[in-house]
Amino acid sequence: MFEARGIDSTDKAEFYRELAGQLEALLAGERDTIANAANTAALLFQMLPDLNWAGFYLMREGELVLGPFQGKPACVRIPVGRGVCGAAVERRATMLVEDVHAFPGHIACDAASRSELVVPLIGRDGVIGVIDLDSPSPARFDAADQAGIERIAAIWLAACGEAAAPVLAQPALAQAS
Repeated sequence: MFEARGIDSTDKAEFYRELAGQLEALLAGERDTIANAANTAALLFQMLPDLNWAGFYLMREGELVLGPFQGKPACVRIPVGRGVCGAAVERRATMLVEDVHAFPGHIACDAASRSELVVPLIGRDGVIGVIDLDSPSPARFDAADQAGIERIAAIWLAACGEAAAPVLAQPALAQAS
């Protein structure tokens, strides 16, 4: 039986290395997409401080559809190109948004969310979904979080049998102009 271990590290790179190791152990031997998404969302929500939502949106018939998550009830469908999640799919790039209220077209599923990190899940046949993290704190996420969650996405893709393609990092923080 898997049990998450507390990670006692103030260094984010080390924290994410340890978190990645725990996720690999948790997903070992399981290839089911939904089961792996559910356990990944639960681990992220349990281990990452200052989140109010952690989960997956999966591509279904050309749009993102809510998948396993932890947090308040969420928007069920998101068109490609709309909001932070839809933008990540359209751009095939990670979106790190310091202030979601300044992001054009932001979809407010939880009014308490202030910052967001969305990593596209790029599999054998293109984008198959996203990992979405929300925080009630502005500027909660940084480049170390982005790199760490991109590694988490690669582990999830590999566990599900999807050939991982590199995620294209968004060089600048997404902000309103």
